[in-house]
Amino acid sequence: MKVISPSYIITMNRNYDILKGYSVLISDNRIQKIDKSEKLEALAEENKWEIFKADGQILIPGFVQTHIHLCQTLFRGLADDLELLDWLQLKIMPFEFAHNKESMKYSALLGISELIRCGTTTILDMGSLNHSDVVFEQLINSGLRAFHGKAMMDINTLYPPLSESTQDALKSSEELAKIFHNSANGRIKYAFAPRFILSCSDELLKETNQLVKDYPGTLFHTHASENRTELENVRKRCGKDNIECFEELEILNDKSCIAHCIWLNENEIDLMKKRDARVLHCPSSNLKLASGIANIPIYLKEGISVSLGADGAPCNNFLDIFVEMRLASLIQKPFFGPTIMSAKEVFEIATIGGARALHLQNEIGSIEEGKKADLVLLELNQIHNTKNVNEENLYSTIVYTADHTNVKNVMIDGKWVYQNEEFKTIDVEEMNKKSEEELKKLLLRVK
Repeated sequence: MKVISPSYIITMNRNYDILKGYSVLISDNRIQKIDKSEKLEALAEENKWEIFKADGQILIPGFVQTHIHLCQTLFRGLADDLELLDWLQLKIMPFEFAHNKESMKYSALLGISELIRCGTTTILDMGSLNHSDVVFEQLINSGLRAFHGKAMMDINTLYPPLSESTQDALKSSEELAKIFHNSANGRIKYAFAPRFILSCSDELLKETNQLVKDYPGTLFHTHASENRTELENVRKRCGKDNIECFEELEILNDKSCIAHCIWLNENEIDLMKKRDARVLHCPSSNLKLASGIANIPIYLKEGISVSLGADGAPCNNFLDIFVEMRLASLIQKPFFGPTIMSAKEVFEIATIGGARALHLQNEIGSIEEGKKADLVLLELNQIHNTKNVNEENLYSTIVYTADHTNVKNVMIDGKWVYQNEEFKTIDVEEMNKKSEEELKKLLLRVK
């Protein structure tokens, strides 16, 4: 049992309550009680429970990022200033193919440590063709909450070596799901991940959707309508756009977690709404690859689920949720006006909105009794922050002025994974040293 006593609690419950002078009682991995600080601290002292005094800090729900590529973190800075298909063909796919178990391990660890340091407690991650078992091992050991799945590709005209047969893609994915889905006391789950239409046969897409049905709690994680050239190639193959193809194949549903969705036509927007599919919005990546700006305010107006992700480190180049929140708001304002995508709305998308996208809204995403203790403590008193932080400007201070340096403590599943700005589950010095060594070796293997 432990008690956390902050200055404010941003609950993100249905009433959007912001509490001052309240504490949270954690029992095992759940929030047992939220009550006045003096009451819970007295109870903790009486029972000799841990009391974590966080004066001057703001307790928030852990951030949820719904589109990440941990397998690419090692390639940060090695694929800059390219458009999507060139980026994939010339850099990313050859790099992914060159991975071995050790390079994948440290690529995953680099990403995981950055995500935790930035206050992200849950991710939806797409791997590469190989070594997903290594990524799962790092996720389990690190304490991060995650969905992960190997990338499925039975077609690859961009880089043929990074592909496999339809049956091998399905079989290996199912084997991984059997081993890792709901592992680590349910903290780790599986997401079947056909990469995108251009790398997947119709058979692979349809059979993957059946696997999602066969394994309750899994997701269908893919990319669509990210880039105009990609869209032209999809039209040549299918005679229609991405989401319309998914609908024709009868694979569009509430388990469909679709990254980007920049170039959706009106019919596709209607289909996304009708089928309750999820948009995974990656503003930094979309800008850096010059892919475009997704019509997020329209999606939200239509009631479509929208959540945030940093995508991969080589197309961002940060995995910092604060960057994504700020950009998600700012890039829409020239088109829709200054009041669109308010700080409060964007903060909601990054917390409970992300939880809803992953069907985890009853477990995470808000600070409420009975929910998992995935919590972040921010200290908003640095030189780049608002100088009069109060209940009226908490959301705007976080979304418009905060960054990873404001994150002081991170708890996942009731355990500190980052406390007083120190990692509890990751040896950062060794990770940095090994990452540098493994990247040098990987670059020698690139064909």
